[in-house]
Order: sequence, then C-alpha cells, then structure tokens
Amino acid sequence: MNTQQTLEKMKSLRLQGMLLAYSSSIESKGHLQLTADELLSMVVDAEWQDRSNKKVERLTQSAAFRYLSHLSEINYQAARDLDKELLTRLSSCQFVQQKENVLITGPTGVGKSFIASALGHQACSMGFKVAYYNTAKLFTRLNNAKADNSLYREIARIEKQDLLILDDFGLQNLDKNQRDLLMEIIEDRHNKKATIIASQLPVSTWYEVIGEGTIADAILDRLVHGANRISLSGESLRKIKK
Repeated sequence: MNTQQTLEKMKSLRLQGMLLAYSSSIESKGHLQLTADELLSMVVDAEWQDRSNKKVERLTQSAAFRYLSHLSEINYQAARDLDKELLTRLSSCQFVQQKENVLITGPTGVGKSFIASALGHQACSMGFKVAYYNTAKLFTRLNNAKADNSLYREIARIEKQDLLILDDFGLQNLDKNQRDLLMEIIEDRHNKKATIIASQLPVSTWYEVIGEGTIADAILDRLVHGANRISLSGESLRKIKK
C-alpha cells in the first residue's frame, strides 16, 4: 500500500489528528528518522490529542458561558478579598468530582460571573459536562418548556450536567413556580452533581429571596451545607479599568 492510499484511508476513517501528523511527518521527511514503533506512537498520540481538544471544544460550546474566561486571567491584586488558596484548590475541579457546591457572592462588578465561568471552563477542559445559565433566563426557558410540554426534557438535561452554574441569582424574589422549579433542580442534584451559584446578595438574604419558609429551608439546606464560599468585596473592577 502506498502512502497516498494510507492517507486516504485515515481520511475515510475520520482520523484527523493522525492524518495531519502523518502528512506533516511525510512532508518534512521526519518519519525517516523514526522507528516504526516511534512513528506509530506519534500518530496515535496526535489522534488522541485531536479528539481530546474537540471534546473540550464541544463541552465548552454546549456550556454557553457568558464570559470566555480562564483561571490564569484572574486578578488577585485587586482589593476584593479573593481567597487565592481556595480558588487554587477549586481549580483542580475536585469539588465537581465530590459533588460539592460553590457559592460566589459580592457586589456588582467584582468578578463573580468571571470566576464562575473560569471554573466552568476549567471543568470543561477536564472533561466534565457544564451548563451555564443566567438564573432569570433559565426560569423563563423552563416556563416556556412547560408550555410546550418539554419541561421534563429540560430538567433531565440539567440533571445530567456534572456542573451547573446559576449566575445573577436573587435579582428578583422568586414566585411559586420559580421556587418549585428551583427546588426540583436542587433536589435532583443534591449529593449527585456540583452546582455554582453567583449572586450579588449575601447568602444570609437568600431565604427571603426564595420565599415560603419550608421550601426555602429545604433548598438552602441542600445548597449551603458543606459548600465552598467565595465572598468578594471592594469596588467594581469595571470602574477601576476606566
């Protein structure tokens, strides 16, 4: 079999990483300096890396992040009480593996959404399924799904995510329907999947935001107990940049 036939078969089998690596090696004549085992190892590694990169890209696109943010871009110099040690520990995504929650609170503009998205991107890079939602928009989406009988499918999709990020939580008090939906989501994920919630309001005020004492108690008990907390303070980073 000649080289061109080999390349055509790689293309037909959709071995894109292997195809590019082998083609490049042929063009540069680098394959002449490799043993058969070394050449095989090189093209297999290239295929594995290509598939891994594509998987991360698919996971990232599916997550629908608000920000394209990465942990390496986080500013630890700004005066906002950011716990670098905690964030470094969270960057391992062990909290996702252990089904723990992360609660990020602080005034507007201090980087809550950025940090939540950065942790989400990190989780995607490690192969976890992530979904990012603005909380109010999620409730609107679920209400629409209820109207067209697709609510079960939407709830099931959320339940399957290794990490759920709810951003801008608590901007408005929840009504009964929203409260029931949140209870269902949190109950489905409790001790099974990880959740990040970012809010301008301190956790101590979430009881009033959720409303209806019994359900608020149940939701907060599942969310807050054992959660990792990031409490930010300081001036808006948007103002500082100006």
